[in-house]
Amino acid sequence: MKKYMEWTDELSVGIQEIDEQHQILVNLINMLYEAIIKRTDAEEVETILAELLQYTVIHFSVEESLMRIFDYPNYEDHKKTHQKLTSQVIELQNKFKNTQVSISVEVLHFLRHWLADHIMGDDKKYVPYLVQKGLQTTWAKQRSWTGKIWSFIKT
Repeated sequence: MKKYMEWTDELSVGIQEIDEQHQILVNLINMLYEAIIKRTDAEEVETILAELLQYTVIHFSVEESLMRIFDYPNYEDHKKTHQKLTSQVIELQNKFKNTQVSISVEVLHFLRHWLADHIMGDDKKYVPYLVQKGLQTTWAKQRSWTGKIWSFIKT
């Protein structure tokens, strides 16, 4: 089955950890698309939506932590954008749970554009600053996520 949203180099921000997390979000949107196309039961769609929300919150926390660690000057604005996007996904999830809305291609269109626009418009803005301040763009694969954080805090 064709993917609804393709990961492309254009979506890459050039920071391995963030790109890998963005790819997971793309995969969750694709899973939601597949569930809708296959007319999967509402419970499975609800599970995917919940996972999308949980992972979005985790991802935003990682980004915000990096911004705080490196004293990113537009941190507050970026955090407000994250809060707005999270609220939109929560609202969508609640409407679905209360059967006020079905997950349609229009909803998927919103999610795809929400993610792509956020990466291309907001996330790419902080990358040059963080890299200039010393953020490593790649890490050895064998190290834990916590190990990755500690390695650049110590340097």
